[in-house]
Formats: sequence, C-alpha cells, structure tokens
Amino acid sequence: MTTQQATSPQESPVTVVGLGPMGIALAEALQKKGHPITVWNRTASRADELVAKGATRAETVAEAVSASPVAIMCLKDYETMYDVFGPATEELRGRALVNLNSGTPKEAHAAVAWAGEHGIGYLDGAIMVPPYLIGNPESVFLFSGSEEIFTEHRATLSAMGDPRFLGADASLAVLYNTALLGQMYATMNGFLHATALVASAGVSAEAFADLSVNWFLPTVVTSTLVAQSPAMDKADYPGEYGTMEMNLNALEHITRTCQEQGVHAQQPELMLNIAKEAIARGYGDKNYFAVFEVFKKALQAS
Repeated sequence: MTTQQATSPQESPVTVVGLGPMGIALAEALQKKGHPITVWNRTASRADELVAKGATRAETVAEAVSASPVAIMCLKDYETMYDVFGPATEELRGRALVNLNSGTPKEAHAAVAWAGEHGIGYLDGAIMVPPYLIGNPESVFLFSGSEEIFTEHRATLSAMGDPRFLGADASLAVLYNTALLGQMYATMNGFLHATALVASAGVSAEAFADLSVNWFLPTVVTSTLVAQSPAMDKADYPGEYGTMEMNLNALEHITRTCQEQGVHAQQPELMLNIAKEAIARGYGDKNYFAVFEVFKKALQAS
C-alpha cells in the first residue's frame, strides 16, 4: 500500500470503497477538504487519478477499512456490499460503515442486522445530487439509522455536501430516496407528455418549457403542493374550490385530446382511472388531494 501524507492533520482519515463516477466524486470532495483518503476498487486503475492527487491505494478491502475510522461505500447494491465487505468484517469491527448504495427499506434493515452481528457501526444513506454537484454545501445527502454514528462523523459527511439525519429507522434514507426519485420521474414524464401533446400542433419544446417550467410549475403546482400538505396530514380535503368529480371531467378531456392528437394516452388514462377509484371510495365531493388516501390505502384494499 502506498502511503500518503495528511494534507490537514485536524481532518479525520476516510476510506472510500467503490470508484464509479459517484465514488470518485465523493473521494475528490473529501480530498479537497483535507481528509487523508484511502481508496479501494475492484478495478484498481480507477484509483489512479486519486492516487496522483495524494490518496492511498489499498490492495485489499481489509487493508482499506483498517486505515480509517470510517469507510464510505458507493457500490451497486446491498448484495455487492456483503460480497465486498464480507472478507473484512473483523477489520470493520468497532469502525463505522456508511452505505451510500441504493435499494429497498427491507434491505436496509437487513444491513443493520448484518452490521450489528459483526460489531460494525452502520449508517445508511442516500445521495440526492449527480456527481458534478458533490462537495457543494447545498447538495443534500440523506442519512438514517445510528444518530451516534451520524453525530460522530458529521464533519466528515459535511465535506461531501449537506447531511440530513432523518431518524433512527435505518430504512428512512432509502425510502426518502425512492420516494423523491419516483416524484422526479413522474414530474419529468408529466413535462415530457405535455410537451408531446403541444408538439402535435407544431409547438417547440423550448417555447412550451418557458411557460410550463418557468411559470406553471413554480407558480401553480409547487405553491399548491406546499399549501395543501398540512391538510393532507389531517386527511382534510374540502371541495369548495374543485371536487374530484370536476377533476375527473378534466382528466377525461386530457385523455380524449391525446387520442384525437395521436399522442400516447396511457399516462392520462392511468390518472383518469385513479380519479375514478377515488370517487368509488367516496371522495367524489372532495378535492383532488384526496387521491393521497387512495395511494395510502392501496395495500390494505388489495
């Protein structure tokens, strides 16, 4: 193992395992903040640029985790975590392992149990920004699980961005991540579908985006979501300004317009069917946010 000289003695050493584009960005951000870095990757050459900047390349995972009080991993999934760190559980004992993989809440709980069996301090996390924003103080990272581990290593985590602790339930970070990604894809699909609809009349995406993204989303959609969220927590959906029945009418018009214009209609058809389900469950005189109750109770109804 090639050694390195700490660039800032007051900063804690950190091990980074997994050097895809995101892992490299994490290691670079930590380096820039003065943390001595030890790195490991299955394809050793991925560490070349980091080593050239002063990082230490470990020959094995066991050697890598032994070099630091905390190891940050950015791997494919939880199964890869077990595969990579299984041979190094003794070296990890008494140290902290921060998981920035993606997966499911059930997998997060299983990881906590695995770490506990081996005496490993474990913190589950999620990265909410692309690699080029790593290191930005406004880039949000979500963490859940051991608050003790989070507090102990918060300064290190802050070198990568803005660390947010969600709670003791280790599954919260991955659950939030999945929920926000789901919202992202739904929002993007909404914009893409709407743009396709106006494109059927020859409107350019650039022209539509000026109205849709610059005005409609922040002024109408975002403000409405923020205003209505407290009522959602109370299951309070008064229909004075528009009922589910009225929204059903709008969704029928959207679906028919797509069919007339030759645009993909399955997305509005799905929304139409969800509104019909809400009405069937007794929310016809409530506002559209009552769909929240349909989503929440889908499992119990199935």
